[in-house]
Amino acid sequence: MQKCNERSEIPYGVAGECRRGLVRGMGYTEEEFRRPLIAVVNSWNEYNPGHVHLRTLAERVKQGIRESGGLPFEVMTSGICDGMVLKNPRYIELPSRNSIADEVELIVEANMFDAMVLLSTCDSIVPGHLMAAARLDIPAILVTGGYMPMPFLDGKAVNYIELTDNVGKAMQGEYDRKQAEREVERMYTPCGACGVMTTANSMCLAAEALGMTLPGNGCMSAVSSELLQTAYRAGRQIMKLLEDGITARRILTPEAIDNAIAITMATAGSTNLFMHLPAIASEAGLRDRWWAHFDRASREIPQLVGASPSGPWHLQEIDRAGGSRAILKTLMPKLHGDALTVTGKTLAENCANAVVFDPEIIRPMENPVSREGALYVLYGTLAPDGAIIKAAAVEESMRKFRGPAKCFDSLRSALDALDANRIRKGDVCVLRYLGPKGAFGTTSYQFQKELKGRGLAHDVAIVTDGRFSGGSSGLSIGYLSPEAALGSPLALVQDGDRIRIDLDERTLDLDVPESELEERRKKWSWKFDPTGIPPFLRLFARNAGSLANGAVWEF
Repeated sequence: MQKCNERSEIPYGVAGECRRGLVRGMGYTEEEFRRPLIAVVNSWNEYNPGHVHLRTLAERVKQGIRESGGLPFEVMTSGICDGMVLKNPRYIELPSRNSIADEVELIVEANMFDAMVLLSTCDSIVPGHLMAAARLDIPAILVTGGYMPMPFLDGKAVNYIELTDNVGKAMQGEYDRKQAEREVERMYTPCGACGVMTTANSMCLAAEALGMTLPGNGCMSAVSSELLQTAYRAGRQIMKLLEDGITARRILTPEAIDNAIAITMATAGSTNLFMHLPAIASEAGLRDRWWAHFDRASREIPQLVGASPSGPWHLQEIDRAGGSRAILKTLMPKLHGDALTVTGKTLAENCANAVVFDPEIIRPMENPVSREGALYVLYGTLAPDGAIIKAAAVEESMRKFRGPAKCFDSLRSALDALDANRIRKGDVCVLRYLGPKGAFGTTSYQFQKELKGRGLAHDVAIVTDGRFSGGSSGLSIGYLSPEAALGSPLALVQDGDRIRIDLDERTLDLDVPESELEERRKKWSWKFDPTGIPPFLRLFARNAGSLANGAVWEF
């Protein structure tokens, strides 16, 4: 194959010859150097269980590239695991996502690679890689690293969400500590994305619906032969995309974004996709009110899969039932089936032969888990631009909730109040200044889990401009926009103010007269405190945009 992209053929005189010499000096022949140069962008590292196996996948990708006439070069990006950073508010995934997109841009653009295959699995890395693909608009394929197989304990398969709940109970003296210790020892298996519908698996499914992975890759076991074969095929297919001139933005269209939103609704996916999908769209030049698309989809797209934590099923069971291709085929009447994918075929063609083997797990359209999607956008006087909740994980008794506000301006102060038993049944805990401008889009996961561990998850609501883990549950409303740091109504709430939540009406309201809010607004002030904040996070807080637009760079 001759080079099909002018990126690495531009004559640069002496500099170009020096570059050729440097490559030859690493042991490559002239024939190899004249092949298309393909980046294999790997986020492998030894500290992220979702990525610890990607080195092996990268070898299969490179083999496919070489056999198809390309010269692969493996390059690395960051790969921070949501579960391994202890939800430290300074080193959460959102800032790292933007940094990963920048890393890919710098590496691939600086070296003028002709195309790229990206390998990632977890929360921030998959969207970071897809953002970079959209930004660079060269031929690109994503290989996702698969789900973590189910562990076994006491003779049965177990779900790690249940085990973490037991650990929380043990810390409160309500569960046997020795049993909890046994469960921690067996809670996970060696590699892959946590096997429930948290952000990682939600993003992997969305990536396939976007058309950016090979068919079925959205729901594959991390230890399967199928995944190794997919990696090899991706290496071969990237050369076909290069030959045909199919770049990322031909695939990442408005229809593709809507397809990704639809599968997120149908599978009770992570609320974090309300950030990540608009960010990918923005990098592709597709500016829109994407939360309105989510809102419309939540009313029109049925929930077909009850994946944990919104149902009983583990990703391994969903895979057994037919996997991502079967979900997409079932959902096809609600999708843009003619959307182009990295196979060079349409999404509908990719799924045409898929089979649902267990209709209890992947429900038919006429018998869904729910007639509506699992994720809601709430609007009202407290959330003019919207706020997000995983409604499928809310108890029926809490769908209408009214209570007094308990306001906290940091995650630490909220946790201290919980430790001091100052949070009561019926309260609405307002956690603010946690958005991108206030605190880098801090997750309230730790507070949510502590609340659950104290038996308050079904009696206390959370309202925050921060984020939640993809495994969010309970009456936990996040991503509120505009965030408090911008002087929104959230910043003006005071202890004791009544807050009304109605999931059926999709409303979030503050029972305070506008005249009173105006008086409070005149007295309100807030300023970002950079003390002790590392430079990159200061940069992020200064330049990241609204969560409703994906919190992409807005310089």
